[in-house]
Amino acid sequence: MKVERDLHMNRGDGETSYAANSRLQKKSILKTRPVLHKAVAAAHASSLSSGAGAMVVADLGCSSGPNTLLVVSEVLGAVANLHEEQAAVSGVRPSPPPRVQHLQFFLNDLPGNDFNLVFQSLEVFKKLSAKESGEAALPPYYVAGLPGSFYTRLFPDRCVHLFHSSYCLMWRSKVPDELARGAVINEGNMYIWEDTPQSVVKLYQRQFQEDLSLFLKLRHRELAANGQMVLAFLGRKNRDVLRGEVSYTWGLLAQALQSLVKQGRVEKAKLDSFNLPFYAPSIDEARDVIEQSGVFDISHIQLFESNWDPHDDLDDDGDLVLDSVRSGANVARAIRAVAEPLIARHFGEHVLDELFKMYARNVAAHLQKVKTKYPVIVLSLKARRVPKCQANGNCH
Repeated sequence: MKVERDLHMNRGDGETSYAANSRLQKKSILKTRPVLHKAVAAAHASSLSSGAGAMVVADLGCSSGPNTLLVVSEVLGAVANLHEEQAAVSGVRPSPPPRVQHLQFFLNDLPGNDFNLVFQSLEVFKKLSAKESGEAALPPYYVAGLPGSFYTRLFPDRCVHLFHSSYCLMWRSKVPDELARGAVINEGNMYIWEDTPQSVVKLYQRQFQEDLSLFLKLRHRELAANGQMVLAFLGRKNRDVLRGEVSYTWGLLAQALQSLVKQGRVEKAKLDSFNLPFYAPSIDEARDVIEQSGVFDISHIQLFESNWDPHDDLDDDGDLVLDSVRSGANVARAIRAVAEPLIARHFGEHVLDELFKMYARNVAAHLQKVKTKYPVIVLSLKARRVPKCQANGNCH
């Protein structure tokens, strides 16, 4: 598996596309709106005081579909509100408001992302935004696509004022090397499950620690002074790694693949060699890596839960499942939109329809027993000033 080539959401806007099945991710963006708006205000003030001609915002792992431009809309709305407040304080409502900066958005994802759909959606977005807000109300803005892994350098030093990333940082830069080389040490599984050996758990944990440390180091070099970063990603509430909530998501899918193995439709060796580049950490694991990095201060950290079924809008603290069969189908569509490209490349497209039918049944049966939810970790970070030699690792 080559993550930069193979990891992307389902393209287009059809029935199984990510664009049509990303309501869960939308709910997360809206849930974290207050945190994002606060970071926007801090980044905007910092960029103004530094005399920057434009406030640079980068959305990492932007994917495609309505959520991509929802983030752009939220940032534009937050900045427009700041300008309104600025005008109200001065007692004057000039047009345009004083010291209005241009905003430059960079939408980043891996090269396999459906950037064509993003750019096609952009024209519609501009027209709707102008109609709903009035062109004078929105600050001038520009949008560019930026393909590449966020586990590599993406920008020159000190040029970004705000980084945002939602539902992305649980994806690893690669499958742990020992698993990628073909060692069968997590038989029948695609991720951490109840019978996963501790040696495999440690491989995933080490990969997470290395990846997040690298991510923080790279972003710190790219952030302007007092730059801000808002991150939301799937995590783990249960301290037991073998019974993490997200583990059930992949465990039930692995069980569906095991059924296809029994039917002779999938080779057992194929399943045993399939490992996800994924790790859902606990909030303590994430905090520890950030503190050890020494380059960011944590302004805000929290964990909230979201129902598995994207269309289940009942209180996320409740345990009622109204229709487990329907919820199973909804969950299966959401996971298919995310995982189909990886599965199709490894097992072949011919297994997809039957696999996700089985998966929907597995999820429905599970939800009849317990209403499992996704834990989402939300972080707001502020870049810390560190000696240049420390940032480069050259202090003596």
